[in-house]
Amino acid sequence: MTSRTGFFILAATLFFVALVCVGEGVQLIATGKLFGIGIGICAFIIPGIGVWFLRQTVRFGRTTEAMSRELEAEGGLPVDELRRTSGGRIDRASADEVFAKRRTEAEAEPGDWRVWFRLAVAYADAGDTPRARKTMHHAIKLRSNP
Repeated sequence: MTSRTGFFILAATLFFVALVCVGEGVQLIATGKLFGIGIGICAFIIPGIGVWFLRQTVRFGRTTEAMSRELEAEGGLPVDELRRTSGGRIDRASADEVFAKRRTEAEAEPGDWRVWFRLAVAYADAGDTPRARKTMHHAIKLRSNP
């Protein structure tokens, strides 16, 4: 199963659960009891938060795909220069070397979203997903506010 297929299955499940929660929330509010009303209101809010997170994730994915296509058209996508182990895993020392190179590029041109995009990819290759996402968000901000 591809990650896209998995995403759509999870998104459909989220929407189904949200509908069930809202339906249960309506029934709880209809009881007229204070406790039921409170839980019923929460049954509206929590799925809303989930849908908001899903929307943010979709926006992030679409934006990074557009940035990737733009870089590809410019010939600026990062080249896979990582060494791999015999099992196919990325060699940590190789990922650290590429990361150091990308970080230097980002420090040299702090206003260019392209170098920050490549740095985010280097973070991801090094296995640091939280920093990769944070760096990619920075690249998105730089791209949208030239």
